[in-house]
Amino acid sequence: MAQLYLVGTPIGNLGDISLRALDTLKSVDVIACEDTRHSLKLLNHYDIKKQLIACHKFNERESVDKICGLLSEGKDVALITDAGMPAISDPGAILVNELIARGCNVSVVPGATALTSAMALSGICQPVFTFIGFLPPKNKDREALLSPFKNIRTSLVFYSSPYDVKKDIAYLYSLLGERVLHIVRELTKVHEEHIVTTLSQGFEEDAKGEYVLIVECGEIKSDKPSGSIEEQLKDLIDGGMDKKSAIKQVAKANNLSKDEVYKVAIGIE
Repeated sequence: MAQLYLVGTPIGNLGDISLRALDTLKSVDVIACEDTRHSLKLLNHYDIKKQLIACHKFNERESVDKICGLLSEGKDVALITDAGMPAISDPGAILVNELIARGCNVSVVPGATALTSAMALSGICQPVFTFIGFLPPKNKDREALLSPFKNIRTSLVFYSSPYDVKKDIAYLYSLLGERVLHIVRELTKVHEEHIVTTLSQGFEEDAKGEYVLIVECGEIKSDKPSGSIEEQLKDLIDGGMDKKSAIKQVAKANNLSKDEVYKVAIGIE
């Protein structure tokens, strides 16, 4: 039975495409693209000649009937976006949801994502993070989206365009307050860059390329810490904070040196 394949494509360097992705793109009958002109650069690079149709955020619902019709004719279809995995802050989720509801076969051919690549590059030791993606354009929608995450004990990960990155950082500072900020841009490309700064300092350089913004979790503020030093450390670590950050926070809250708190932390598993 015919299938729709969700195919991950490179987020920058064309060499990052998988062998399975290439085999799939060569074998399907039709390739649905977010932007056919953009995808042609990748397809021509690998000498892949297929029928192309457009499937982007403005026509995704309308594309359902067309792609479902192709599948019913026995034609395999691959869905690709401009970069990375379809349906991850890119078109695809609506299409997949509708096709599954209609009983169509959907399979995934995984590839690179800016999300996991940026998190790996950041060096943040905390194993848990919260992916938000692109912020809505209106501040009222931004606040509604982010309010539940203001005090969450994880890093927050955002995507941002070169047109929005500076105002996005300024807004995050106004809502979340001072926090460590990792700015990752041009992933896998020649000018790949990882900047560690703060939300208040923002980003002063000329904005170029696509951005991943990683905002580290804020400190849990408490004027009167309760419990022993060991109990405070355990509470923070059990809540998802890495040990180094927990030591720093407990030392500051109790007006102790980090060395004093570190001695207590050694015995915590």
